[in-house]
Amino acid sequence: MNPLIRLREAALNTLLGTREHEVLNDPPPPPVAVDGVTLAAELKRAVNRFKAMAMDEEGRQVAYQRLRNNPDYLAYRAELTPLLQGFDPASLPDRQTRLAFWINLYNALVIDAVITFGVTTSVAEQWAGLSFFRAAAYRIGGQRCSLDDIEHGILRANRGHPFIPGPQFADNDPRLTWIIDPPDYRIHFALNCASRSCPPIGVYSAEQIEQQLDLALRNFVAADVTIDPDRAEIHLSRIFDWYRDDFGGPNGIIQLLRQALPDDERRAWLMQARRGRLVYRPYDWTLNII
Repeated sequence: MNPLIRLREAALNTLLGTREHEVLNDPPPPPVAVDGVTLAAELKRAVNRFKAMAMDEEGRQVAYQRLRNNPDYLAYRAELTPLLQGFDPASLPDRQTRLAFWINLYNALVIDAVITFGVTTSVAEQWAGLSFFRAAAYRIGGQRCSLDDIEHGILRANRGHPFIPGPQFADNDPRLTWIIDPPDYRIHFALNCASRSCPPIGVYSAEQIEQQLDLALRNFVAADVTIDPDRAEIHLSRIFDWYRDDFGGPNGIIQLLRQALPDDERRAWLMQARRGRLVYRPYDWTLNII
């Protein structure tokens, strides 16, 4: 498997123009050690500041130009992200802290990459987004870690990209010690990829991660899911299609909706219906810019 994954990665890097040495936290780290809990708390504060300064009330839209020259954003880039280079994520003390850390880091890296790369219309302009999600990366614990690595390698327990064969990491990859296993399908409603169809950006904490992820799931399906009873169709986000295996397939998706939808006519129909056809909406990759 390792030679095949190395060959796959080399081919994708060549095709997409990804350079393995390029990361967004290039400045050398300061000569100070930082523990995982402290770094996770600093990251949470940074995302909170981003929300206060440059996001709408729901966390769906971002004023990227407002952030570009903001002192807090510049401090995040110059002072906080270099600390990641010498940080070992395996030192995070528990599952809850790891979940909150990686979700917050993913959402912060997306914002940083949109600003740094000068994205103005869509992160999916090139190669349906593959280029952006592989190019956007920080060096963490001496390892390059892209958005794809965070989502498909770490948060999804190395299940791999849904459109690229094989796991994200080879079986000798040092980043395997960072993965969160078993994965939590609710992360799909917490990760924001700077597009209009994405879930809103939240700020996650270890102490409240279970309640926050449950709320993210419930809010997303309440706002997203519609039902056409005459056609026996359930209309929902393409996210459920891309990651259907994470949700347990079509039957698992329907069971999830029965549990997560509010107590309204949609849930009542699902509880009574013996079957319904899942209809996935086109994904709007337009940049979520204010």
